[in-house]
Amino acid sequence: MTTLAQTTPSTQTTPSIIGEPEVVEDGGASFTASTAETSASWLDLKAAAIELQPMQIRDGSIPKAGDHKTAAKLVARITTGIRTLAPAFPHDAAYLDALVVDFDRWAADGFGVPDFYDSLVAFAPAADRVDKLRHLVVFPMYTQNGSTDRLVEALIVEVIWPEFIARLEETYSNKLFVSLRLVDFTPGYDTNSAVLFPETVAMREIPAFTWGALFEDREAARFRRVVREAARITKLELLPSQQDLLADQATAEETFVMWDMIHDRSHMRGDLPFDPFMIKQRMPYFLYSLEELRCDLMAFRECVAMERDPKTDEHTRMQAIHVQHAVIFDRIFRFTLTGSRVRNYDGLGGQLLFAWMHQHHVLHWTDTSLDIDWDEVPTVVIALSDEINDLYWKSIDRPKVAHWLAAYELVRGTLEPHPASNWARGLSDEILAGGPKGYTDAVLDDEFPLSMFYEALGKKMGTKGITAATADWQATADLKAPTA
Repeated sequence: MTTLAQTTPSTQTTPSIIGEPEVVEDGGASFTASTAETSASWLDLKAAAIELQPMQIRDGSIPKAGDHKTAAKLVARITTGIRTLAPAFPHDAAYLDALVVDFDRWAADGFGVPDFYDSLVAFAPAADRVDKLRHLVVFPMYTQNGSTDRLVEALIVEVIWPEFIARLEETYSNKLFVSLRLVDFTPGYDTNSAVLFPETVAMREIPAFTWGALFEDREAARFRRVVREAARITKLELLPSQQDLLADQATAEETFVMWDMIHDRSHMRGDLPFDPFMIKQRMPYFLYSLEELRCDLMAFRECVAMERDPKTDEHTRMQAIHVQHAVIFDRIFRFTLTGSRVRNYDGLGGQLLFAWMHQHHVLHWTDTSLDIDWDEVPTVVIALSDEINDLYWKSIDRPKVAHWLAAYELVRGTLEPHPASNWARGLSDEILAGGPKGYTDAVLDDEFPLSMFYEALGKKMGTKGITAATADWQATADLKAPTA
């Protein structure tokens, strides 16, 4: 998962209007935000954005002068759609006004590299975390695990913010975190991307980001599909509560909101290196594995504590149990088997959790069937969390590369490295005496290959991205998830 806590919250506040959206007339029909995706204005805006995309290049500009006349007409359709739709989204009024100005300026300036800084800083979805509140989102942006080009993308999204999450957020304060549901979108999100981050937008400078959003419906849908299929293949007998989690999309969405909110606020908290992500620095990918797994295991152990706390209300307690099971299932099934084997740090974290549970005798693969001792799982998983936390605590007194070596030994203590690994054989004196780059370059793309268990399981499970609307498709359909 990708952190939101790395960004710096702005001190500015954006006024918002919360209430019933206006009824908008659209070609003789009327709609509100709750039905905007069926309106003629949205459908034309979306179509215009799709027609515009092939004219754009990687940086978002439209370099061919011969395309500019057509592009101007398409931008006019987009801005007309925004203006028509805007009354249905009164809480986004300042943003949508600025968005039209940014589009008009881009066209007037000859379709160079787009600059949507002004509209981006006006967009403040974290200020209005109201369940089922919708937003119209249009930006030139890339989509993580999808297009790497900054193309104009358009989305209608819906906030997922149930009451128990609002109460939990008072304890697990995370003012930047926004949980969303995809309603309709252009092709950049017909991919594996499950995030909407401001840093993906084309802009002249980097502002102080005030929000970061995750599409929890997509995460939940993937989870349900993958785990159902993995359980079938491995003959894993699911608990009744796990069957309930897999059977209901809304329950799964709430589970992922709870997990991600605690996961995200765990970054930069605790006895850590100065920057566990080493932002803008290269480091061996297994360090990213440990940081993401550390935050997942922090969510796990917090939910164990919530489950055992007699003051926890029944709904929250049940969701805390679901989070524990979701962390394990998502990590050992979905994360491990999805994405490229090239420096797949989330995949490695899943491998590590699986092997740790197996070697501590709470996960069993016997007679080609998988079995998990759920009563013993919390103690074993929290022990892995303690190991990672201890590594971080000791790192405060270590040089960077010594921390890297210690982290490798932690992973290697559970997972078998590649036989050709320079790290496993022992780095040369030349590398050890040199700078960090030599250490990083010596790491293999697939430093810790999949075990025979995962090789066999992977052949039985394909990969493709999905949304909540497709969560109940046949279990044999392809599945895929982001690696970050």
